[in-house]
Amino acid sequence: MSALNEESRQIVASLAQRVGPDADTARIAQAIVSTLQAIDAALTPIIGQQGVAALYRRSLHLCASRHPRVAHLSDRVQASLDLKALDSVLVTESEADALLFGEVMLTTFYELLTTLIGPSLTARLLRDVWTPSLSDTSAQENSP
Repeated sequence: MSALNEESRQIVASLAQRVGPDADTARIAQAIVSTLQAIDAALTPIIGQQGVAALYRRSLHLCASRHPRVAHLSDRVQASLDLKALDSVLVTESEADALLFGEVMLTTFYELLTTLIGPSLTARLLRDVWTPSLSDTSAQENSP
């Protein structure tokens, strides 16, 4: 089994854990946005804010063929991530479509980064992103 397939499974599992059971579209959108914020925090010191924004923009562009409603977002991303715009688009999708988009978007982002810096460094830089923090877990347990 390739390392990328294992990482893809870890990305999907991490998103599912952040979303929690029986989540609505707003919760799914929030989970995707919080994951992207964690990626931004992990990568900005290494590749800069513009580097992260460029990877995000390219990931959106690649996902647009399967999710045309996000196509216009990649044109608006300049020097930083516009995650509010992504959130506002995702909440209009069905739960299944929003979750599928998140899985594809995050996996695409990971794959793009891997092509640039290699699988080992990518895995080390983003390891903590895929491992939910205690605050993420407790927030899900305490939510109604």
